Amino acid sequence: MPTPNDAKIVELLTQILRVEAVQAASGKSITEGARVLKLAGLDNQTIADVLNTSPATVRTLTANLRFGLRRGRGRARGRR
Repeated sequence: MPTPNDAKIVELLTQILRVEAVQAASGKSITEGARVLKLAGLDNQTIADVLNTSPATVRTLTANLRFGLRRGRGRARGRR
């Protein structure tokens, strides 16, 4: 059963995650920041909040990470 302390711990961990994300993305363009944070495993909404943009923008900027990885693997297997 969750306790009030559990909620406080989750809140603090969320704040720490956001601070780390801001540090990782600082000095980078929105595109680079979105890619770095996506590769770190953050969801689109969190990335959008950190970069002050929309989740749709993050999805667009990081779409080629998903598709590029798939295509890259296929090409590597196809070439011998």
